[in-house]
Amino acid sequence: MVMNNNNDLRLAVLIDADNVPYASVKEMFEEIAKYGTPTFKRIYADWTKPTVSGWKGVLLENAITPIQQYSYTTGKNATDSAMIIDAMDILYSGKVDGFCIVSSDSDFTRLATRLREAGMKVFGFGEKKTPKPFISACDKFIYIEILTAEPEVEESETGKPAAAKPSSQHQTKPAPKQPILKADKKLIKLISDSIEDIADENGWAFLGDLGNILIKKMPNFDSRNYGFGKLVQLIKNMNVFEIDQRETGKGNIKHVYVKRK
Repeated sequence: MVMNNNNDLRLAVLIDADNVPYASVKEMFEEIAKYGTPTFKRIYADWTKPTVSGWKGVLLENAITPIQQYSYTTGKNATDSAMIIDAMDILYSGKVDGFCIVSSDSDFTRLATRLREAGMKVFGFGEKKTPKPFISACDKFIYIEILTAEPEVEESETGKPAAAKPSSQHQTKPAPKQPILKADKKLIKLISDSIEDIADENGWAFLGDLGNILIKKMPNFDSRNYGFGKLVQLIKNMNVFEIDQRETGKGNIKHVYVKRK
């Protein structure tokens, strides 16, 4: 199947109500809109249980179809089985290009793998407690916690981190983010190795290509996990890479390239 590009993807959004919070639904669908258009929006739970009552208020607002799945046996998750069966039905319908699996449950690891084997794009959404096997099985995995969190470091006009504004005159200035990043040797190595993989003969790598290869190597990579809204802000504040902005000849559009100092 020929895949559509970026936000042209037709996506099936399948939500495990038992294993994700409902508070970030609006932000989650805003994030999904970056990758494609939801054509299926289904949420699975035993709606007779009080533990999922919080979801009921957001279903109509977001046009999500609730699927009732009774828990026939104690200790068995019938919701997972219903989601998996529906996912395979949707896959064989040929009406979508990818799936968004919203759960923090590792039981969907095999489903994500199977969907990717069929040529589907798979985006995972879950809490930071999500087991690594499920994260690795997705093309990209987004932590729900970062969707509502404000970036801790903003870029000033000078290209340096802007100082955080204290809420009162007596509040002490927060510790800067930069030393933490400089000490993160694993992150520096990941970015350095990725730059080397795609760099030209002068050592420069296009930032867009760098972002893509970082996600391929580490599906849960996201600059927001480190307190930065954009990848270029994260790289600038690590202070170990050079940044070069090049004119494209198309208005004010510039392409950003990076290399190790």
